[in-house]
Amino acid sequence: MHRRVLLRGLVGAGAFWQVGDALAQTTARASGPAARPAVPPRVIAIDAGHGGKDPGAIGVRGTHEKELTIAVAKDLARRLQTNGRYRVILTRNDDSFVTLGDRVKIARERRAELFISLHADSVQNPQTRGFSVYTLSETASDDLAGALATSQNAVDRLAGIDLTKHSRQVRNILVDLMHRDTANASNRMAQSLLDSFAPPFSPIQRPHRQANFAVLRAPDIPSILVEMGFISNAEDERALQQRSTQTRISERLVLAVDGFFAARRV
Repeated sequence: MHRRVLLRGLVGAGAFWQVGDALAQTTARASGPAARPAVPPRVIAIDAGHGGKDPGAIGVRGTHEKELTIAVAKDLARRLQTNGRYRVILTRNDDSFVTLGDRVKIARERRAELFISLHADSVQNPQTRGFSVYTLSETASDDLAGALATSQNAVDRLAGIDLTKHSRQVRNILVDLMHRDTANASNRMAQSLLDSFAPPFSPIQRPHRQANFAVLRAPDIPSILVEMGFISNAEDERALQQRSTQTRISERLVLAVDGFFAARRV
């Protein structure tokens, strides 16, 4: 009875050939070793910063950060999925508002193995330009890192959530929970990214920095935040508006992801 139900379920689900495959596998086991199973695709969460009612930074020429991040995120997702080695999750795929906590939640629920958050920020000094990459730290590595983290983390107040109310307690708990392996892996991904970027991209001084960004707080997912440039700088803003620049950023990120996972193979 159990055997009939199983076969009926397989056929009813349109899986008739699975029965044949099972018989073939049985024969193969009897005659020799089975073929090595295909490696499942790596799951990557790509987070396009801001969106919806939150435009993010606004450039000197009026560019909205949210438009740049979604453009690069979609292009990067397409490139990563081309060869079948990766499956990509976008925390947003349109001009919608997603809280910082939900961005991390999406990645964790979909069992992401890597989290990449894309940004193009603004600072008071219009001369500041260049790309950089951030990993999580309870203490900001410098004043610029601290200012950017404060700016990004304030986004959830638009949804009526004040992350600063219990920030010290939450920060301490999350830092305690984050496994050393996750922190080390995040740093390796940051270095892989820096190794992959080349002219015409110019990094800021000390391009790998640390700060307490809310979207980097998943304790079990290696996470980085990429500042593609500063749209408070006219040259960076002009470059980031160009499709060719966005394409080159995506290509470099693919190289960085490939390098990161190649180093993690057992």
